[in-house]
Amino acid sequence: MTTYRYSAFDAAGKHRSGELEADSPRAARAHLREQGLLPRTLGARDAPASTRRFATARVSSGELALFSRQFATLLHAGLTIERALAALLEQPEQNALRAALTAVREDVLGGHALGAAFARQARHFPRFYAAIVQAGEESGALPGVMERLADYLERGQALRQKISTALVYPAIVAVVACLVVGVLLTYVVPQMVSVFEHSRQALPWLTRAMLAISDFLRATWWAWLLLPAGGAVLARRLLAIEALRLRWHGFLLGLPLLGSLRSSAASARFANTLAVLVGSGVPIVKAFAHAGAALDDRVFRRAVENAAGSLREGMGISRALRQEAVFPGLLLHLVASGEASGELARVLEQAAKQQEASVETRLTTLTALLEPLLILAMGGMVMLIVLATLQPIIEMNHLLH
Repeated sequence: MTTYRYSAFDAAGKHRSGELEADSPRAARAHLREQGLLPRTLGARDAPASTRRFATARVSSGELALFSRQFATLLHAGLTIERALAALLEQPEQNALRAALTAVREDVLGGHALGAAFARQARHFPRFYAAIVQAGEESGALPGVMERLADYLERGQALRQKISTALVYPAIVAVVACLVVGVLLTYVVPQMVSVFEHSRQALPWLTRAMLAISDFLRATWWAWLLLPAGGAVLARRLLAIEALRLRWHGFLLGLPLLGSLRSSAASARFANTLAVLVGSGVPIVKAFAHAGAALDDRVFRRAVENAAGSLREGMGISRALRQEAVFPGLLLHLVASGEASGELARVLEQAAKQQEASVETRLTTLTALLEPLLILAMGGMVMLIVLATLQPIIEMNHLLH
């Protein structure tokens, strides 16, 4: 017998926690359900710290995409859902995913549908993921639906990797520029200008300004080191407020290049998610709700939520999206074409690919502008520092002659 710690909700929705003894996690969950409790978390009391850490960690998007592809392959090979999950649990890596799949497999063995089991693990599997799986189960085409879902997740992961890779070089240049300028201002400038401090010659205004900046940086260097971490914590707390997050995302969408990049990325994700949901047989209103929840941008999420409300009132899809005035015009025209032809899922996939191509084009333009601008900014700062250092020498030479 093993002692398990659990947290659960009773029939009234109140949180309960405690310990119980059982032969297996499945037996422990069954015992809790017999008592009218809905298990939320369950783990062995004597589990090592690493296991508990992975149990609370979230499954990454890359792990989710890889699991979906492997699960689809196993289902196509003829394995049952339970056997496919058991096979994936034998992999030694991806501990966070293993913990989530263990709970999913226990629920499936306990009589729950696979989509419902994924929905109970909402921390690790998005809402649209469970809805797509549930639609695949109901239609009897789960292997094909899982393959479509894997394709969607892999495309999203590839797009995120392209964005991250494109922004790595400008970020490195910016960090190196800040370090170089910081070293020059806090160490090089004071060393070179100190030679002229004991002379009666008045220092040029640029040199005095650089010395003032240097003294300020040397006195507050510790604050500048803490500023990134403190700023990140403050920004995270402020952006946790929905109204501020909505205004911040609206501000980003209004920026010249970054705004169009964010708009194309959000449109591509929305079109991709909606295409998979509709193609899997999820009702359109429910598909809109799940597709909106999958968006990170709060402006687009609110627009999709409003459009879903318009759909409930009987409005057409393209018209509901058009009245929100945030989606690109080409996407709206493609949606209208798909709605009229009855091939909405196929047209949405085409729209998603078009928006992904737009993201790559805008990303290339943004990085092509950022790199020379950063180099010019760094060169300009170094030039000012050099001039501030050389001006006293030049003026002294004029006095000597």
